[in-house]
Amino acid sequence: MRETKTKRKKKKPIEHWQVITCLMMLFDVAAIHAAYFLALWLRFDCVYSLIPVRYLTPYKQFITFYAIGSVILFLIARLYRSIWRFASYMELLMTLATSALASVLHAVLITLIFHQRMPLSYYFGGAGLQFIFLIGIRFSYRLFLLLKRSVREGEGPVERVMLIGAGSAGQMILRDINHGGERRSKVVCLIDDNPNKWHRYIDGVPVVGGRDDILPAAEKYRINKIFFAIPSASSADRREILNICKETGCALKQLPRMYQEYERGVSVLSLRSVSMEDLLGREPIETNMNGVFKQIKGKTVLVTGGGGSIGSELCRQIADHRPGRLIIFDIYENNAYDIQQELRKKHPELDLRVLIGSVRDSRRVFDLFETYRPQIVYHAAAHKHVPLMEDSPCEAIKNNTLGTYKTAYAAMVHGCERFVLISTDKAVNPTNIMGASKRLCEMVIQAFSAMIKEGRAAEIPQLFTHEGNHRTVDPSRFDFSKVKTEFAAVRFGNVLGSNGSVVPLFRKQIEAGGPVTVTHPDIIRYFMTISEAVSLVMLAGTYAKGGEIFVLDMGSPVSIDSLARNLIKLSGYRPDVDIKIVYTGLRPGEKLYEEKLMAEEGLQKTENDLIHIGAPIPFDKEEFFRQLANLMQAAYNNKRNIEELVSEMVPTYHLE
Repeated sequence: MRETKTKRKKKKPIEHWQVITCLMMLFDVAAIHAAYFLALWLRFDCVYSLIPVRYLTPYKQFITFYAIGSVILFLIARLYRSIWRFASYMELLMTLATSALASVLHAVLITLIFHQRMPLSYYFGGAGLQFIFLIGIRFSYRLFLLLKRSVREGEGPVERVMLIGAGSAGQMILRDINHGGERRSKVVCLIDDNPNKWHRYIDGVPVVGGRDDILPAAEKYRINKIFFAIPSASSADRREILNICKETGCALKQLPRMYQEYERGVSVLSLRSVSMEDLLGREPIETNMNGVFKQIKGKTVLVTGGGGSIGSELCRQIADHRPGRLIIFDIYENNAYDIQQELRKKHPELDLRVLIGSVRDSRRVFDLFETYRPQIVYHAAAHKHVPLMEDSPCEAIKNNTLGTYKTAYAAMVHGCERFVLISTDKAVNPTNIMGASKRLCEMVIQAFSAMIKEGRAAEIPQLFTHEGNHRTVDPSRFDFSKVKTEFAAVRFGNVLGSNGSVVPLFRKQIEAGGPVTVTHPDIIRYFMTISEAVSLVMLAGTYAKGGEIFVLDMGSPVSIDSLARNLIKLSGYRPDVDIKIVYTGLRPGEKLYEEKLMAEEGLQKTENDLIHIGAPIPFDKEEFFRQLANLMQAAYNNKRNIEELVSEMVPTYHLE
């Protein structure tokens, strides 16, 4: 017997709030019955037999229909969608209004239908009892939580909380804490910049002043924690208030910027730790990405190193704007798997390919381009850890420089439209092999672009011979005269929170009780957020005309010592008292400060005032490719003089 396959829809599990809604509806029906019966019963001295039939009969025949109609009215008024643990006067007024409307309809309809005027005490007493019953069940939950909290507070000491922000979000956080959302915590004072709220009380908690009162209030009220609950605050206000808060030595949490207050409300669980992004010395960089997304839509996009910090954020933003196909290429399978699962869940319609391989493997790279023909490439694959590369310099050259060369060559001969290299400010006057290898990557991009513009793409040498793996591109297979790939590089500083960056390291050290290790008290770095870095990388693809190095104006550099001290304060500890700071000395290849441009480079403006183009430094391309071939052989033979060869190619790289 042939089986017929039918798709059965999975039944969705009943959610907790749906059960609560049904129970509340049943209670309301019972409460309405009881309210009007009690009004009638009380009118006749609480003796059922004394109630005349002319009153009892209309009540019995009408009350059930009225109760059902009232529940429908309450549904329309969304009384069953309110979060009663956060209920305030708005919920009280809404309940009063709907209950009053229902009671008026009850009085009119029962009189008209049965041609019988009921006692006045029935109309008014029933309406009053109905409102009391409706409010009673809804606010009894809050009373229960308050009693429960009072019992819990008697069990031991609680942490004293200062709540900054007495607006709607702050009030919801306050009520959630007061009703058990944060165990062992109690809000003892509120801060708000609105003078009209000063010296007033919200749920019994005083509003003690504005931001200038944070420090004295923290001392007066013996504050342990500070919760920042102004999600709509400007970057400048947020930064100023948080900088004041970190001086109190209290643990600090905040609502995310522009946190959406959904129907289920804001709670303590919405709070997160304050990050260093919130304390950057500049406004977040806003970029118009419309041109980028138009360029991406419908295209096949390749992201090498797509599992890394920058690569994965690139993939997220690309996936949000409907590419024809997104290809993630990474050597590290765990990272690739994580971003694959994330994107499949968020974008089930996305044509996604996740491939494992190395940009060092020319055969693998060429097979990828021949199979998928990507039109746009974001090249994020690289070794980036300075001290590790100092110990393994040949690996930096193989992966960064030669990996970039092989990927760029494959992109060129397979008709790729744009190729964007992700570089670093460490490529400027490099003092380490990692920075020098990235400068060589930039030179590869500039050399490719120059040769293409000169119509000499076919003369770019094929450097694919290493470790017995030889692959030669047959010139007859490709029409080099039609090569139009636009190459560009993007140079930016350190990315806050990226894998292996200093901020996660400091956080781990703080969690372990210290010490926090800083290489030098005077060391400074430029910082930017991952989203800013990715926006710049994507914008570079639209601005590229060939061979540019795009540079972001990242504002003022940040002292790493100050960054470490701020993180300690944000965690509720005192630097050098609770958590020690230890200076370990500069690591091999590390310098005190980073530069965004070489002295020889000039700046050109773009459409975005914060994005500039560094004028390319001229160099002999033929000599460069000859040296690159020698460097390749030395790297794959693991020669010990690799740094000397690099210094010959990168004049600004000086060996110590």
